Amino acid sequence: MKKYFVIGFLVALLYALEGMLPIKAFAFGGCEEDCMKCHAMSSQDVQQILTKLGAAEAKPLEIKLSPVKGLWEVIIEDRGTRGVMYIGFSKRHVVAGPIFEVDTGMNKTQETYEKVNRDLIRYVDYAKIPLDKSMIIGEKNAKHKVVVFTDPDCPFCAKVHEELKKVVAERKEIAFYLKLMPLPMHPDAFWKSQSILCKNSVQWLEDNFAKKEIPRPDCDNKQEIEANIKLASELGITGTPTMVFPDGMVAIGGKDAKAIIDLVTNPPKKEAGK
Repeated sequence: MKKYFVIGFLVALLYALEGMLPIKAFAFGGCEEDCMKCHAMSSQDVQQILTKLGAAEAKPLEIKLSPVKGLWEVIIEDRGTRGVMYIGFSKRHVVAGPIFEVDTGMNKTQETYEKVNRDLIRYVDYAKIPLDKSMIIGEKNAKHKVVVFTDPDCPFCAKVHEELKKVVAERKEIAFYLKLMPLPMHPDAFWKSQSILCKNSVQWLEDNFAKKEIPRPDCDNKQEIEANIKLASELGITGTPTMVFPDGMVAIGGKDAKAIIDLVTNPPKKEAGK
């Protein structure tokens, strides 16, 4: 579970491959204008940190200053999935994002995440995903069935959920099959997922997204939640929200209704070997 925690927040928060040479940065005082004397972060340093956190298979792709001084912004890749993490100059702390810019309200973490994943298209075997025991938004017999891995305490999932509702309101031939995948970084997400699935209630999920209280679980479905987590791991899915389209294409992060409809009705041409 330790690895799920690490990769989960890297992704939930996850292009150009730049050099792996040590990168220097500016810090808080004591270094004057040239902090090259004081601070450096190499790909080897990042790899050691990932290994200590139980994510040795992940690899650093890019290291640069974050929008917040005192933190490195590191792009990593794990089994085809890219994400963002922040490491303190001391190399002793990893910080869970996202980072927001106060003046503009922009989510800088999401901005970076979308940039590094924009041209990365990955496919999985859609047939390996069982659609039974999924909660459904839309018509059960819809022509196009999109699988959505979601977390009841993921704010990005709440936003995407509203976009899914817009899609089914406009296009009856599209339905979404929800797989609850609570991330360890959200301590209440597991029991909330249990409660929601006990009632098989999309409304309870929406109530939770709206910050309304939902009851504790009244059934034993722990294995079902664990099966979702295991399935996601086998597919290389480490964060939420993540959508898997009928052709097996994986879309990580938030997308609006128009973009989702376009990916269903006009999917990118699948390249050989993917």
